[in-house]
Amino acid sequence: MLQFRTAGPEDWPALWSIMEPVVRAGETYCWDPSMDEEAGRLEWLPGPAGADPTLVVLVAVDAGTGRVLGTAQLHANRGGNGAHVANASFLVAADAGGRGVGRALAVHVLDAARAAGYTAMQFNAVVETNDRAVALWASLGFTIVGTVPGAFLHPSAGPTGLHIMHRLLLAAPVPAATRGTAGRRQPPQATMGS
Repeated sequence: MLQFRTAGPEDWPALWSIMEPVVRAGETYCWDPSMDEEAGRLEWLPGPAGADPTLVVLVAVDAGTGRVLGTAQLHANRGGNGAHVANASFLVAADAGGRGVGRALAVHVLDAARAAGYTAMQFNAVVETNDRAVALWASLGFTIVGTVPGAFLHPSAGPTGLHIMHRLLLAAPVPAATRGTAGRRQPPQATMGS
């Protein structure tokens, strides 16, 4: 059974143990394969000093062992008038792949995005050859709205497309006036009739 919670600084060693092999493989993220641990931490778990005030980092933990099996970032895809659309990134420990951790974490993140008031989720760079991710996102209602040809230099497949994938979460955008600076929907303010 999995438990989900917000990641803290104490989770970084576990997160890096999941992230580093993905970085080194260079097959699924637009990261420099020589990224060191300090740069990795700034990328994935920057803390309050990070540039994105909407960023929330989550972990999926094995309830029996306490081991972190996966992690996700959830944040606004863009600021300002684009802040109603969420973006997320996911990492699963290599030895936990194929056990439903990614799907469970994705469902949790979609629910968290919906609860935070986001009306849609968009992925900007799903590597075309990442068949497992593309299939997972499609099974969760995402569609490919476009593919940028050759935008990713895959280490073995060469120039590969990057899919932009999208799905709606709510029926209508949340008015900007009701959104908090942390990307969470705030209750509407009472108005006086005239």
